[in-house]
Amino acid sequence: MTTNRQWVLSSRPVGMVQESNFELRETPVPEPGPGQMLVRVIYCSLDPAMRGWITDRRSYVPPVQIGEVMRAGGLGEVVASSHADFAPGDIVSGTTGWQEYCLSDGSGMMPFRKLDKKPDLRAAMGVFSGAGMSAYFGLLDLGQPKPGETVVVSGAAGAVGSVAGQIARIKGCRAVGISGSDEKCRWLIDELGFDAAIDYKTEDVAARLRETCPTGIDVFFDNVGGPILNAALAQINLKARIVLCGGISAYNAVEPPPGPSNYMQLVIMRARMEGFIIIDYVPRFPEAAAEMSRWMAEGKLKSRDTVVQGIENAPRALRMLFEGGNTGKLLLQVGPEPTR
Repeated sequence: MTTNRQWVLSSRPVGMVQESNFELRETPVPEPGPGQMLVRVIYCSLDPAMRGWITDRRSYVPPVQIGEVMRAGGLGEVVASSHADFAPGDIVSGTTGWQEYCLSDGSGMMPFRKLDKKPDLRAAMGVFSGAGMSAYFGLLDLGQPKPGETVVVSGAAGAVGSVAGQIARIKGCRAVGISGSDEKCRWLIDELGFDAAIDYKTEDVAARLRETCPTGIDVFFDNVGGPILNAALAQINLKARIVLCGGISAYNAVEPPPGPSNYMQLVIMRARMEGFIIIDYVPRFPEAAAEMSRWMAEGKLKSRDTVVQGIENAPRALRMLFEGGNTGKLLLQVGPEPTR
């Protein structure tokens, strides 16, 4: 291939992200210089945080600039290299961006790392990606669940929430998931082993939390924010832990949403609410991967993904995150997996 198709940010969205906020360009495939490698991108990760990356505001990473390739985590095959740590044929994951070929020195928001010789590529982009790591470290480091406690997870049928709820069950807790369809709720209970599930689109979340958490909530793992966070705060127990992983309900809002009116529950119940960003845990990824690999081998941890084919469909696929169009991890397949 001599042409590299890539999506660049062409305008900043106001409200819901639009396909028109991006432009598909064709550029020559670059040659790696000293200390660089050329990666043929196979999968790109699609994550709610990407909406924040294209907003011009102070955050944990600089915003994507107009005319820049859209930032994304990804996985690919090294096809040419002048980098001492990477060789042609290596399967690597890191910050690839929305493009068919990525030129990199190995650094980035998520630095490149080499995977096993024959990895399950889709699992590497799901359970063993930043999403799975967010579930692992967010729940265990911040939530600190104890056997017998009740853990509630919002956005429970997504890439992070589905793993967080399963880990809660593995640790001996009751797991209650909040999701957006009857089909997703059935998946949480029937396949992933959640004890209960709430459809926030058709059910009264506050009432159902009282019903499904009769002894209260000990850990709330929140991916959504907004009214669901408010409803959960009303049910927290003494010394509860609220883990703030995301707030997708407000990512496309034109005006900042009001803060939770139930925040005084944190004082009354002497509870703790804390947020985190997964890039702070990158040095500890191997320990999480080792434990989750064992759980998967034992059948205790399951994964599911939704795959959209073709680099040309990247903006449309991103919108699926905010329209409830995916179950489990949402991936964009840019190129074919290598035959081995």
